[in-house]
Amino acid sequence: MNILAFGPNGSGKGTQGAIVKEKYGLDHIESGAIFREHIKGGTELGMKAKAFIDSGDLVPDEITIPMVLETLSNSKEKGWLLDGFPRSLVQAEALDAALKEAGMDLDFMIEIELDREIAKQRIMGRRLCANDNNHPNHIAFDAIKPVEKEGELFCRVCGGELSARADDQDEEAINKRHNIYYDNKTGTMAAVNYFKNEAGAKVISVNGSKAIGDISEEIMSQLT
Repeated sequence: MNILAFGPNGSGKGTQGAIVKEKYGLDHIESGAIFREHIKGGTELGMKAKAFIDSGDLVPDEITIPMVLETLSNSKEKGWLLDGFPRSLVQAEALDAALKEAGMDLDFMIEIELDREIAKQRIMGRRLCANDNNHPNHIAFDAIKPVEKEGELFCRVCGGELSARADDQDEEAINKRHNIYYDNKTGTMAAVNYFKNEAGAKVISVNGSKAIGDISEEIMSQLT
């Protein structure tokens, strides 16, 4: 099973992707994680990507596409859920062509829909677990609020240390990311519409303002 997941930053796309991965034993391929791996390893591509990520800009195709396609090719046997790519119409066309060339079918496309202002609020309140970035922690939502001990916040799932990404606290950077996502001419929404119309995969669209469990249940009920 191969799945493509879309949703604006702050929609809970990564959390839902982790749930689907666990249920079906897929490789959860997250573009952000691929970038972080290259950045941590100090690769040339990683350093180039970091400059764009820190400013909230889209990482250029000549950096992103080779990273992602290499990772997908290593997951052909197990099946995958791709999260955070493509982010533009050009990338969507490149991915579609590469999948067809490799003989890989796209079975499902999941789209998590969320109002832009709500998405911004979610981004600014989320905290990242040092052990697993997909552990949901948010200072504004009781259901996933971090654990507080002696004035410090810790992951509600595993007790790991929490941090806030610098770009999550930068409204200008958030707006740049959302400008890219909500752009239905050349941006991510254009990519969403491309795959809805061109790929032949089953489309699952869900309301991202619902509770995590409700969203997960709705997605799972349609992954058949």
